Amino acid sequence: MSTLAPDQPRARSVEFSDGELCVHLVDGRTIQVPLEWFPKLRDAPAADLQKWRLIGQGVGIHWEKLDEDISVRGLLMPEAAVATTRKSA
Repeated sequence: MSTLAPDQPRARSVEFSDGELCVHLVDGRTIQVPLEWFPKLRDAPAADLQKWRLIGQGVGIHWEKLDEDISVRGLLMPEAAVATTRKSA
């Protein structure tokens, strides 16, 4: 039995392009958001950006060396992501 909610968006892969974080979902959608929303990612060396792993069966993305976690659901609700970034800046 899975505890994962059926409507929970899940990532399958991550890439970076032209100052954006691109997250490809298992349902075929792609989310593109500006790296400006995530200062740790924005300021990281390209090699460190590539060292991500999916967590929680793809409900989140983790960068160990950067100590950064991003939820896929949060990417779909940009107001929450921007508000969190502003509080931590």
